[in-house]
Amino acid sequence: MSEAAHTKPTADVLSGLDSESAGLSASEARSRRDRHGENEITQGSKRTPLDIAVAQFDSALIWVLVAAAILSVWAGHAVDAVLIAVIVLGNGLFGFVQDYRAEGTLESLRELTAPTATVRRDGQSVEVDATELVPGDVIELESGAVVPADGRLIDCQSLEVDEAALTGESTPVAKGTEPVGADTPLAERESMVYKGTNVTRGSAVAVITTTGMNTEVGSIARQLAGTEETDTPLQTELDTLGRTLGIGVIALAALVVPLLVLQGTELVQAALTAISLAVAAVPEGLPAVVTLTLALGVRKMADENALVRRLPAVEALGAVDVICTDKTGTLTEGRMSVSQIWVNNAVVDTDEIDGESLPDRVAKVLRAGTLCSDATLEAGDPTERAIVMAADEAGIDVERLREANPRTDEIPFSSERKWMGTMHDDMVYVKGAPEVILSKCARVLTDTGPADLTADRAEQIREQVGTFADDALRVLAVAYSADAGVVERDDTTGQAADVSDDLIFAGLIGMIDPAREEVADAIAATERAGVGVKMVTGDNVRTAAAIAGELGIGQRVMEGRDVEDCSAEALRDRVESVDVFARTSPEHKVRILQALQANGHTVAMTGDGVNDAPALKNADIGVAMGVRGTDVAKQASDVILLDDNYATIERAIERGRAIFDNVWKFVGYLLSANIAEVAIVFLASLFGYLVLPAVQLLWINLLTDGLPALALGADPKSDDVMQRPPRDPGRGIIDREMLALIGGTGVISTAVMLGLLLVTLAGASTVTPYAMTMVFTGFVFLEFEKLHVIRWLRETPPLSNRWLASAVCGSILLQLAVLYTPLNTYFGTVPLGLADWGLIGGVLLLALPLYLAVASGVKRL
Repeated sequence: MSEAAHTKPTADVLSGLDSESAGLSASEARSRRDRHGENEITQGSKRTPLDIAVAQFDSALIWVLVAAAILSVWAGHAVDAVLIAVIVLGNGLFGFVQDYRAEGTLESLRELTAPTATVRRDGQSVEVDATELVPGDVIELESGAVVPADGRLIDCQSLEVDEAALTGESTPVAKGTEPVGADTPLAERESMVYKGTNVTRGSAVAVITTTGMNTEVGSIARQLAGTEETDTPLQTELDTLGRTLGIGVIALAALVVPLLVLQGTELVQAALTAISLAVAAVPEGLPAVVTLTLALGVRKMADENALVRRLPAVEALGAVDVICTDKTGTLTEGRMSVSQIWVNNAVVDTDEIDGESLPDRVAKVLRAGTLCSDATLEAGDPTERAIVMAADEAGIDVERLREANPRTDEIPFSSERKWMGTMHDDMVYVKGAPEVILSKCARVLTDTGPADLTADRAEQIREQVGTFADDALRVLAVAYSADAGVVERDDTTGQAADVSDDLIFAGLIGMIDPAREEVADAIAATERAGVGVKMVTGDNVRTAAAIAGELGIGQRVMEGRDVEDCSAEALRDRVESVDVFARTSPEHKVRILQALQANGHTVAMTGDGVNDAPALKNADIGVAMGVRGTDVAKQASDVILLDDNYATIERAIERGRAIFDNVWKFVGYLLSANIAEVAIVFLASLFGYLVLPAVQLLWINLLTDGLPALALGADPKSDDVMQRPPRDPGRGIIDREMLALIGGTGVISTAVMLGLLLVTLAGASTVTPYAMTMVFTGFVFLEFEKLHVIRWLRETPPLSNRWLASAVCGSILLQLAVLYTPLNTYFGTVPLGLADWGLIGGVLLLALPLYLAVASGVKRL
């Protein structure tokens, strides 16, 4: 019944539901509730806090560290185990906080429903809990009510419903009881009301056709429940890196431990070497540094009106190459505004008029439209409020005008008559659909006064209506009469019921939701950066195409019904060339998104309504509107725009690219250090030397590398960040440049440190504390040198980051502390003399030109 309810006469719908206008009996309602269940959105399975917490440790990197901690306890190195445990728990805490906040999308859908509803039971109107409604129930709706379930209208008076959250329609929809065609889009089914939408005007009676999960909102809930969270490119790559390192550590341990035992090394000593290799191979600080760097980006983006809900989304923004954006409120201002007024063959742009230059005929149209409306400057129907605001901006004192012309009677707007009228003593004002108003007029206002409305003049008015419509303007006509006798009154009540066909046509008012001024430049900037822009909206084709053309998006349009008719393969071909998708449903948006993703695009999808939630959740980056967005859309998104402005998306992409640059720098910095550490420990162990024990490696990785690497997150963006094409997410962060960097610098670090080891050993058969201290300290300072070479590689000015300078200075002081304080007992180090520092300085001078040569080669790749 629900699929065809909008196509059938009300009598047939009631009959099909075995109901009547008086409603169901209480006993029948209980029986149906047993069959259909309660009218609510079921949440399905939801992750508990424990589930979320356990998921934080489902990572190859984490399990390698856990294995290293267990080996440390077995070997008697409890302090090493504690340090590793602190790292693992800290990373888990960061992840838990973010994931816990992300839960709740379906809960927001549940809260969308009205708590109570007025329903006819046993012939009486009673208020019941909305969850008790069943198909066949007859409900009563009034202005301000939330529709509790999907229903077919059987009676309505001047009913308008705000369906923006469900359909994307930018203005309230006038409803009626007449059936519509079977293929009518959801946004145009005037004979239906839908769960979760809001009645903005009038009243109605409707019969419930579907409840709970069978409603349109329920369908969206099912889509959300079946959508898995997608990993960003960086998440995927870090997990792959973790698995690779885990396999590598196991392979190294399997090779080294037996080899050392065969060489006569004790099992405990061999195990300690394996632990050192594990600690050296795993960049323990990487998850924490990535998380904290993304958090820094989140804070900066919040200052720029972009609130990030999932940290990895910051980095993923840098890989976006297509933005599917909503129209209303994102590309436009999200409010109706009077743009042009037509009066007797003259079109007046409202931007060009004010109180001193207001033509009399234009003033008459604005005064008539203001008096024939219920809106104020602060509230009311969007179209009526636009007229009132235009009058105010033109210098008309709205409050004084209404006080001087009190309303004595009215004929309220209805979807059937498509006009409203107000009476003010002898004056009558009418506004509504142009064709209807035109049919009620005998004369038209000209520059010399009212003149006969000839067929030619009527046709000119119709042509002007078409011109306004081609410019995506919503058009209202205004007429008036100075003769109260044009009002036709009800014989029984004496109230005004109609007006005769003897009105004077005053003019046309063209309104539009204007494009934001800054959006055209922002779209041009994103397209220069290699990011395509496509409008995906529930609005009509003509309006969407006009706005898209104005903003430079393009005007190749595809309607939702055509998306529905396309096969998956055909849609993949079409989405590449289409600029605007209009009259789209939730299913259409998801199909468009999936077609783009299947073509290899990384897609950001914007939205604000319940209907946008499935697409937001399926997108690589879901971007919800913070001002007018529903809670459902916000919960399903990765990023929330606090100002609902497309320009903020452009800034967020710029920030995302800059953050990825910084991530690339510190990943290269950390991994090149780890490669060198593994090589040094492994090669030295082959000759029976245990150099850089686990505690020293932890110190290097988490303190010496950790603080400077974290400070890299505050590096300023490069000037050319928005002139580059989007990075290929398939290429990954470990690309050719990265491999060349970590391989080249790793070899250099290994060679110079093993050389330093040989010099300081002076032929000793075992590693002395002095030799260990020299390699340990030399490696620390070598890392600081390499850090600035990597920043130079990304053209970052050397003195542009005061946080980095502070981190390096702090790390140097801490390194000196483990040499010259009692801490040296635990770290196994000894104080160094002036000559020792001179030797380390010589190693740094030797390595610098070699590092720069590698960096120059990487730039040429």
